[in-house]
Amino acid sequence: MPMHYVYLFFAVAAETIGTTALQASQQFTRLGPSILVVIAYGVAFFLLGLALKYIPVGIAYAIWSGLGIVLIALIGFAVFGQRLDLPALLGLALILGGILIIHLFSGSATHG
Repeated sequence: MPMHYVYLFFAVAAETIGTTALQASQQFTRLGPSILVVIAYGVAFFLLGLALKYIPVGIAYAIWSGLGIVLIALIGFAVFGQRLDLPALLGLALILGGILIIHLFSGSATHG
């Protein structure tokens, strides 16, 4: 796997950690999760910046935000007991489909 996709993958992971901590911070009233929000988002943006050296911004952001949306929805379900209805699940499936189409078929997404 090319290094720029490794950067992007870890940027998604850091953003997901930051968003999970944001929920756990209870509107920044809990110090530990609040600090984790700032650190995780800082790491996410740094790694996204590294990925942008090789991946067009629109493609990188589509993958970064799309995967982040899907992952945080899964975490919301598993950790916070948040439920999604059928239209929400279908929308998430479409997001994943869009990411796959970009990665598999787009000439704009760099693979080397």
